Amino acid sequence: MQPEYEERQPDWRDSVQRFEVMLKNHERQFFDLDTYEQIVEHYIGEGNWERALQACEFGLEHFPYSLELMLDKAHLFAQNQRYDESLDLLERASLFHPHDLDVLFMQGGVYNMMGEYEQSVEVYETMLQFIEEDEKDDILFQIGQAYQNAGKYEEAIKYYKNSLELNLNNENALYELAFCLEIMGQLESSIDYYNELIDREPYSHNAWYNLGIVYSKLGRYEEALNAYDYASVIKDDFSSAYFNMANAYMNLERYKEANECYLLTLQHETPTADLYCHLGASYEKLKDFGKALEYYRESLKLDKEWDEGWYGVAVCLAVEEKWVEALNCIRKAIKLNEHVADYWLVLGELEYKIGNVFSSIEAFEKAADLEPDYEEVWLKWSLVLFDQGQFDKAYEVIQEGLDDIPDNASMYYRATAYLLHAGEYKEALIHLEIALALNYEAHEQLYDFFPDLEKQKALFKLIEQYRK
Repeated sequence: MQPEYEERQPDWRDSVQRFEVMLKNHERQFFDLDTYEQIVEHYIGEGNWERALQACEFGLEHFPYSLELMLDKAHLFAQNQRYDESLDLLERASLFHPHDLDVLFMQGGVYNMMGEYEQSVEVYETMLQFIEEDEKDDILFQIGQAYQNAGKYEEAIKYYKNSLELNLNNENALYELAFCLEIMGQLESSIDYYNELIDREPYSHNAWYNLGIVYSKLGRYEEALNAYDYASVIKDDFSSAYFNMANAYMNLERYKEANECYLLTLQHETPTADLYCHLGASYEKLKDFGKALEYYRESLKLDKEWDEGWYGVAVCLAVEEKWVEALNCIRKAIKLNEHVADYWLVLGELEYKIGNVFSSIEAFEKAADLEPDYEEVWLKWSLVLFDQGQFDKAYEVIQEGLDDIPDNASMYYRATAYLLHAGEYKEALIHLEIALALNYEAHEQLYDFFPDLEKQKALFKLIEQYRK
């Protein structure tokens, strides 16, 4: 009886140690073929490509026809972008092992890595001649990958669908198909295709799940929920279905149900920083900032460089009015990822809270550069200037924002408030008229800028005139 892995592992370690001593002392020792293969596997598992390559070379000196060692060496060459050497070695391997599927598969992969997509497809097409029908789905998927990498999405879609004809449970084909359909703007038309898959195999949790993804990407969240629900009923430990269901609930602002689904995901999946952050966000939306903070901090225990975790902690600390601590956290988020407008927006607010007006404005400017059509940035940036009594400058910021989001009622109402405070009544009325035409119901936000009841009454009469 062959010993179990746990029993054999010390022998492997002993072999690796002997190999290390041999290299250090420039000695020659004999290892059998299995041992060389184990040593190479050990180094590849550690990511030590150089040592793995050395072990392959020594092994091939003694066993020059070993297919396993030639494949490992070719793989290592490819990983180091030594593609020509990899292909030469695979060509040699094919002389000793004609039509070997592993050799052909790796050749196709190397050509793909090189960007030689047509040659990659050619190799995979050759493979299709030598394999059984029920094993062809992965090769068809690889052909789809080559076409996708070449930017030929229609061809990729065709081969992904061919792959799924043979194996509906090829998750990679389902995922990449959805990606290509989205790129080609064919998500809406693909719904019939996914429903055909479900008609063919009603209990395919993967088919239901991917139909849910299509609906989610189309913003049809209720229908997405229905599809994810079927997927989770068929496979009750399907963590991805629960996770996507939670995301759909978040988009529908049904935060309690979203929270429950994230907790279900946690029951069936090893916790990740991303999952903890989503869970924290659901608690945040439920105004349970204590729980939200707890899960954001859990995310950082798993990954201290998870910028979304630092952002979540900053938001929760800001709610508790712990401005300085929150500021330190949002700075860490920005250091890890400086391309998120929300991070700069929160930085701008926090800098202002502790009295750093100039730094606050710089942060808002950065947020606006990153996401010019983000309404909240322009409103909060201009509000800082308004609070400083700089009504003209506050109005200028709003005008700059209106260049990017010209049909935004809130921006016009805000411009109206700033102009009224600046004494520019005629210009204010022009902006008010536009705001009312865009969204009459939103006019109540104006009253926040005029706490005096008499002024509010005068403004109300004016607004009523426009309604008539």
